[in-house]
Amino acid sequence: MKKSDPSATAATEPVTVPRFRGRNLPALDRAVITVLPPLLIIAVLVVVTLDPGGAAEAIATARTFVTGNFTWLFILYSLVAVAVCVWLVFSRIGKVRLGGPDARPEHGKFAWYSMLFACGQGIGLIFWSVAEPILLRDENPVVPAGQDGAAEGAMVWSYFHWGFTAWAMYCVVAVCLAYSHHNLGKTLTFREATVDILPKWSQRGAGVVVELLAIIATVLGLATSFGFAAMQFSSGLSSFTGISPSSGVWLLVILGLGGLTAVSAFFGINKGMKRISELNSVLSIVLLVAVFVFGPTIFLISNITQTFGSFFANFAAMSFWTDAGTAGQGISTWQDSWNGWWTVFIWCWVIAFSPFVAGFIARISRGRTIREFVIGVTVVPSLIVMVWIGVIGSAALHYDDASERGISAAVAADTSSGLFVMLESVPVIGSLLLVVATVLVATYYVTSLDSGAHALAEFVSAPRRAGPVFRVVLVASIAAVAVTLLTLGGTAVVDTVQTGTIIGAFPFSFVILLMIANLVRRLLTRTPDTVRLEREVNDPAPDPDTGVPGSGTVERTAPVPPARRLGAGPAREPVPEALARP
Repeated sequence: MKKSDPSATAATEPVTVPRFRGRNLPALDRAVITVLPPLLIIAVLVVVTLDPGGAAEAIATARTFVTGNFTWLFILYSLVAVAVCVWLVFSRIGKVRLGGPDARPEHGKFAWYSMLFACGQGIGLIFWSVAEPILLRDENPVVPAGQDGAAEGAMVWSYFHWGFTAWAMYCVVAVCLAYSHHNLGKTLTFREATVDILPKWSQRGAGVVVELLAIIATVLGLATSFGFAAMQFSSGLSSFTGISPSSGVWLLVILGLGGLTAVSAFFGINKGMKRISELNSVLSIVLLVAVFVFGPTIFLISNITQTFGSFFANFAAMSFWTDAGTAGQGISTWQDSWNGWWTVFIWCWVIAFSPFVAGFIARISRGRTIREFVIGVTVVPSLIVMVWIGVIGSAALHYDDASERGISAAVAADTSSGLFVMLESVPVIGSLLLVVATVLVATYYVTSLDSGAHALAEFVSAPRRAGPVFRVVLVASIAAVAVTLLTLGGTAVVDTVQTGTIIGAFPFSFVILLMIANLVRRLLTRTPDTVRLEREVNDPAPDPDTGVPGSGTVERTAPVPPARRLGAGPAREPVPEALARP
C-alpha cells in the first residue's frame, strides 16, 4: 500500500494572496484595540448627551484653536497630498503593480469607479452640490467676481472643495495602505503602514495608538453621517409624500438603511457593495441627464464652460490661500474665518473619513499599477464631481434667481433640503426626480456604511479574516450609535459629535503625514530583494523544490482567480530578515 505524500495532500488546499508578512499583535495589544474603542465611544456619548451645551462649547473652543493656529497646516497637508500623487504618476514608481508584477485587477473599471466614488463622496456630494454654491453665491475669496458677481466663485470653490485636491487626500492614504498590504504582505491597517519608520522601541505603542485613532474616527464618523443621512432622506421623503420629518421617522429610516447595509455587508463586496454601487452610478447618470435636458440647458452649458475655465485659472491660488490677513489679526471664534467655515472644515472632514474610505479603496484596487491607481482615484472622480456640481449647482443658481432666492431661503432653513427644492423646479419630471434623488441618498449611504464596515473589520480583526456576521455586527453597532445620538440628543448632539470627530482630524493628520513619509521611504529604497518579496507574498503556487507554497502564514483577503488557486501546504520557512522588513 502506497504511503500518501503530505505535500501532495497539502497542495490541494487553496491559498489566497497576499501572504501575511506583518506583525502578529500581542494579546494585550489586541485586547486594547478591541475593548477600548467601544468604552471611549460610550464615554463620549454619555458626556455629550448629559451636557450637550458644555460639550458643544468645548468643541467650539477646540475648533477655534485649530482654525486660528493651524489653517496653514491643513493647506500644507493638501499640497503634500497633491504633490505626492503627481510624483507617483510621473515617476518610474508609477509602473509598480499593486499585488506584484503578475497581479491583475479583480474588478472591471465601471464597478471599480462606482465603488470608490460611492464610498468616497457620494452622500457628501448629494448634500453639498446645491448647498455650497447657494451658500457661497454672495461672498467668496480669491476668484474675481466678474460680470456674474460672486456666483462664479461659488461654483469654482465647490469644484475645488469636492474635486481633485480632496480626492488626492484620499488617494495618498489609500496608496500607502494598498502598497503595504498588497505588495509587502502587511495587514490592511494604519499601524502596519506607518510604524516601520519609527524607532523600534516605539513601534508597538505607536501602533496601538494609531489603530485606536483610526477605529474611533471611523465609528463616530459613520455614526454621525448616518444621522445626517437619515435627516436628508426624511427631507426627500417629505418632498413627495408629505410625511413630516420627526424622531420616529428618523428611527425608521436608520433601521431601514441599517438593515439594507447589513444585507450588503453580509454578502460581501462582489455580491453586495458592487451591485449597489453600480446602481448608484446608473441612477446618478439618469438624474444628471434629466436635469441637463429638462432644465435650463443653454445656461448649464454656458456656466459649466465658464466656471471650468475659471477653476483651472484659479486652482493654484485657491490651493495656497490661507487667509493670512485674518490669521495675523487673530480670531475670537472659528466663525470669524472663512476657511473655518469652508476649506479647513472640509479638509478636516476628508482626513477624518480617510481611515474607512482609503482602507476600502486600497482593498478593491489589487492588480492595478500605482499610476493607474492614482489617476483612477483622482482624475476620473474629480471630473465626475465637476460635471455633477456643474449641472446640479448651476441649475440651483438659475432656479434660485427665477424664484427670487427661494432656494437660498430653503437652504438657510434646512441645508439638507436644497437638492429637493431645486429638483421641484425642474419642469415636467421634477416630481419623478425627487424620488430618484431620495433613493440615491439611501443607496449612497448604504455603500458608504458598507465600505466602512469592511474597513473597520480589517482594523479590528487583522490579521484574521473578519466573517460576514462580524461585519453585520459592526453595522448594527454603528446604527445603534446613530439612534442614540438622534433619540437622546437630537440634531444638535449629532452636529456636536460630528464636529468633534472632524476636529479629531488634527492629530490624525500627523499620523497620515508620517505614513506618507514611510511610503516614500519604502518606494525609494525598493530593491531587487523587495521585488522578490512582492512575488513571494503574492504567489500561491507551490515551491518547485519543496512542493509547498512560500513561507509565512496565509491571510485570506480578496478572492483569487481560479487559475491561480493551485494549492497550499501547511509548512512554513523563516523569512529572511532582508525580506521581512523592506
